[in-house]
Amino acid sequence: MDITTQTSASPPPPAPLSPAEQKRAARAATRPGDRIFLGLSRGSGIFLLVIMAAIAVFLTWRAVLALSENEGNFFTTFEWNPTGNPPVFGIAVLAFGTIVSSIIAMAIAVPVAVGIALFLTHYAPRRLSGPIAYVIDLLAAVPSIVYGLWGALFLVPKLEGLYGWLDDYLGWTGILAWQGGAPRSLFTVGILLAIMILPIITNVSREVFRQVPQSHQEAALALGATRWEVIRMAVLPFGRSGIISASMLGLGRALGETMAVAMVLSPLFDIQVSLLDFGGGTFAQNIASKFGEASVMGQDALIASGLVLFVITLLVNGAARMIIARRKEFSGANA
Repeated sequence: MDITTQTSASPPPPAPLSPAEQKRAARAATRPGDRIFLGLSRGSGIFLLVIMAAIAVFLTWRAVLALSENEGNFFTTFEWNPTGNPPVFGIAVLAFGTIVSSIIAMAIAVPVAVGIALFLTHYAPRRLSGPIAYVIDLLAAVPSIVYGLWGALFLVPKLEGLYGWLDDYLGWTGILAWQGGAPRSLFTVGILLAIMILPIITNVSREVFRQVPQSHQEAALALGATRWEVIRMAVLPFGRSGIISASMLGLGRALGETMAVAMVLSPLFDIQVSLLDFGGGTFAQNIASKFGEASVMGQDALIASGLVLFVITLLVNGAARMIIARRKEFSGANA
């Protein structure tokens, strides 16, 4: 009786695999091509991190050499004279110009770009949206030097009327007062940067809006929503993360733009209350205009300012990732 019972009894279940054994089993089950692709992808990511670390180490090393000789406060000094005796230089003017011009560019470009993207995806007929999208793609491929030439030879003279109008009606604010002269100021730079980043934000936003599930839009229409209400309730919430990503891409170009800004902005190392008057500078413009004739100490000082721009770019991208991570709801579902 005991023998029969033991024979008919089922064998005990196998012991569960540990996490390490599960990973080894899954790795053994994958095909060679998958393992090769995994290794290449992982190596590419590691190589990118190594490059970023090498850039950070180089910039920090040269910046320390310059800051050790600097007799001024690097963050608050309004002077740039690294070849003086003693050397005195600071980034207050450069930080102000970079941030202000980028804010102006974003304030102009983002609403216009989102509006163009919505028009192309939800309002324009197909025979019209195709050519417009093609022209926008071409604008994104125009070199910076071409934008700079256009801005210096065409945009600057044409802005005198706008500057006069702003001074007449808003000059009492002080921020938009104009003392005359060629409009080569941070406001002009902001307008030019807005035109340059407009294609980038438009293209990315357009592709995001195209991914909105048709069922969401049809559900809103079935409830009696108008076209604008469909956009407000279904399209924009779905594309919020994409719009933020597109804006950060545009902001990255605005922060680092060099030649176009150098050809438009008046090279006066000073901060003015009015955005329409001479004065200001940006990190990239200052590096491009002074690096060629700078001494070793001057190059180290410019590299130190480049390190600040590098950190600002990292902080901007990190903030964008945090914003996107806090909004994981992608049309009501977790991304």
